[in-house]
Amino acid sequence: MKKLLLLAAVLLFPFLSESKNVWAFLTYSTFNSPEGSYIETYLTVAGNSVKYIKKENGKFQATVNVLMTFKQNDAIKAFKKYELNSPEIADTTKNTYEFVDEQRFLVANGAYDFELQLFDKNNPGKASPFTQTVTVDFPEGKPSFSGIQLLESYTKSESVKTISKSGFDLVPYVYNFYPQKETRMMFYCELYNMDKVTAAGQKFVLSYYIQSFENKMKFNDFAHAKTEAPRPVNVLLSEFNIQNLPSGNYNLVVEARDQKNQVITSREFFFQRSNPNAKLSFDAMLAATGANTFAEKITSIDSLKDYISSTFPISAGLEHAFIKSALKSSDLKNLQNYFYGFWQRRDAANPEKAWLAYKEQVIKVQYNFGTPVKKGYQTDRGRVYLEYGPPNVISKQYSEPATYPYEIWQYYTLNQTQRNKKFVFYSPDMVTSDFFLLHSDALGEINNPSWQVDLKSRVYAPRDLQDTQTINSWGNMSNDYWDLPN
Repeated sequence: MKKLLLLAAVLLFPFLSESKNVWAFLTYSTFNSPEGSYIETYLTVAGNSVKYIKKENGKFQATVNVLMTFKQNDAIKAFKKYELNSPEIADTTKNTYEFVDEQRFLVANGAYDFELQLFDKNNPGKASPFTQTVTVDFPEGKPSFSGIQLLESYTKSESVKTISKSGFDLVPYVYNFYPQKETRMMFYCELYNMDKVTAAGQKFVLSYYIQSFENKMKFNDFAHAKTEAPRPVNVLLSEFNIQNLPSGNYNLVVEARDQKNQVITSREFFFQRSNPNAKLSFDAMLAATGANTFAEKITSIDSLKDYISSTFPISAGLEHAFIKSALKSSDLKNLQNYFYGFWQRRDAANPEKAWLAYKEQVIKVQYNFGTPVKKGYQTDRGRVYLEYGPPNVISKQYSEPATYPYEIWQYYTLNQTQRNKKFVFYSPDMVTSDFFLLHSDALGEINNPSWQVDLKSRVYAPRDLQDTQTINSWGNMSNDYWDLPN
């Protein structure tokens, strides 16, 4: 089943050196201003991944050399090279904190090849650069949102600082993951040029809400809207109480709507939540009635539970929670209502047709991926197939000398928004024919920088538990399959 990890557009990644790994987390947002558009980066470094040197005052400090570069066609458009110092500490054995850095880069609209390199100054080695494409797009005179910046806290500014915007000092929340202990989700964004498209004297609706990442279902308990007068820049600084937001993958969505309730422009931000003890209400899940529908014709409670369980791969946070509780329920009517409502939410015009089409895929997954101990939809390959559809390319290797049997699936397009995404499955027990998801670069999926090491752990014993690279072995094709072009 799908796990919660830190992934994708907001990225957790290690920077490797010959002697030690520097662990860092990077997020960024894009903004517009009278001086021009800019990219704002938020970098945090794990304090226990760098070396500390004792200073003359008896305290210890680490230093990381940072190089950020933005290129277009190999031409450098912006860069910064600087030293990032940690706070001074008295005891390195109790070092569990992180230190954070924020930078701004003034750039024009366009796509940039962003490269980041980190070096531990006190433990030098050759770093492996991190690269990603960053796009800045603020059309002249047209409404658009800035990036969404998550916040740890905010206060009114007493003086202008690097972290200041719109009269507030904004301390960034540098992850896209909210553990159970976090009960507030604060964020900031800007809306540009609404005054250019709104008639004099009219207002518009600024709305923001949380939706399921998988099926885009809006959560009404986490939705707000307000009417605003158009300005060159409309600021949104707000928060949600997420104490009872269930575990799952989500989008934070901001929208500007006109007086006809038509969306003028919008922006979304992916995040994840782990909250196993959330107080859940399934009333909305059971609001639809299955009476006189295809769901009422399913009278075997065991069959109905199996059908409901098979929808887990395409379900969202609260639906996941209901499915887990439904396996303990013996209330046939409630299960029928839920099952009908599930498909009605996906195809209001013909929910039965949607179910029958999905059922065909469940049967196909059972035939191809079912094992003696798991149904097809319970396997990782089955879950990915049902959630995303058939891959465009499947590369299979079951007999390489140094690796466990594995498959690499490639999707040219995923969810209509992600391009050239891949999934690595492997079978470490080599008995049940069950292949587990080892690594993917898709949003919301397991991202394992050490996947090559784990794949070769059949014969390769890493010297460091954080190793992400292995020695090339004869007959290994995993790199070639992973690097297949779109």
